Amino acid sequence: MGTWAAAHNVEIAYAPTNSSWLNRIEARFTALRHFTLDGTDHATHKEQGSMICRYIIRRNRHASDSRLRQVVARASVA
Repeated sequence: MGTWAAAHNVEIAYAPTNSSWLNRIEARFTALRHFTLDGTDHATHKEQGSMICRYIIRRNRHASDSRLRQVVARASVA
């Protein structure tokens, strides 16, 4: 991995074990899980994937939505 990263001008940033909260993308996954997966029982993976796609489309169209921002803010540390 290190050789590939060096060859492609990529810097690998290692995070300590059990510290996913340091990764800023985790807040986005928290919102995705909150709005698409929590409290649901999708019959198929296709149905679940469709809900995730619908969430992403809505999130991109309504990035300033207050409910979305609240969920992300609660999950954000930094």
